[in-house]
Amino acid sequence: MEKSADDAQLSLALKQRAEAEGFDPVGIATLPGSPRLRLRTEALQRWLNAGHQADMGWMAAPRRRSADTLLEGARSLLAVGLNYHVAHERRRDRLAVARYGWGRDYHRVVNQRLRRLGRWLQDQRPNCRWRACVDADPLLDKAWAEEAGLGWIGKHSNVIHPTRGSWMVIGHLITSEPLVADQPAASRCGRCRACLDACPTQAITEPFVVDSRRCIAYHTIENRNPALPTPIADSLGPWVAGCDICQDVCPFNQADVPSSDDPDLQPRSWLLDLTPEIIETWTDEDWAERLKGSALRRIKPWMWRRNAEAAHLNGGPNVD
Repeated sequence: MEKSADDAQLSLALKQRAEAEGFDPVGIATLPGSPRLRLRTEALQRWLNAGHQADMGWMAAPRRRSADTLLEGARSLLAVGLNYHVAHERRRDRLAVARYGWGRDYHRVVNQRLRRLGRWLQDQRPNCRWRACVDADPLLDKAWAEEAGLGWIGKHSNVIHPTRGSWMVIGHLITSEPLVADQPAASRCGRCRACLDACPTQAITEPFVVDSRRCIAYHTIENRNPALPTPIADSLGPWVAGCDICQDVCPFNQADVPSSDDPDLQPRSWLLDLTPEIIETWTDEDWAERLKGSALRRIKPWMWRRNAEAAHLNGGPNVD
């Protein structure tokens, strides 16, 4: 259907509002998406068939296959990225926590800002419907971000922007409005295999395919077993909450990547100062207090202790 001048103006204004909320990059895609989106959906099914989701059964939710199952009459979506790279670095003599978890829970941050955008959109078009989605919702979020031009899905499975790198969380605002789509992003990974070669557990079994059963991030966050598998424990290095190795080595994540000064994304100081002794002595109540409003609440206190017991500070390519 032909888009009107009003639709184009609304699309531009919505993206400007999103940027004012701190999102960058932003882009728009229209449903049902390009043929590449359908290929991404088929790739998800192959990934599931191979068992790469491990115990993450929610990844098989049928609604994940089509964005219009999340909002009746959906026609477009706004995709947004929130840069969580900040001007702080990990210390080699401390345990390591993935960057995405350093600040306030990104689910809440992104959701609140998307909901403000949704209310603004409804003020402009009172009859429109919308739904805010973060990665807890059954949506192919990375594929739709790629479709909206935010970046391409890299060989480590994260979305990479050509100048901002992959240090961003993603959100979407699905709407019934006929917005004007941006150009989908083109892949620029080329022959690079830095992320595949750097992964200490060979979790990236082939380009764009991550086997969760081998992934340090999966095991430190999602694995509810009392002990980590021996191959994971042997390769854990300093990581006790997630893992950034495949992003640390990506050429698009090097010195020129911008750092955010967003107050919601600044690190809690204790997360950069963790030692095995600290983790061992904190009570469950200590953890509950420190993890208020954090995405890392998913890691239970006994899991922090389990992970810290297996970690070793002198191993792994964490950075200064």
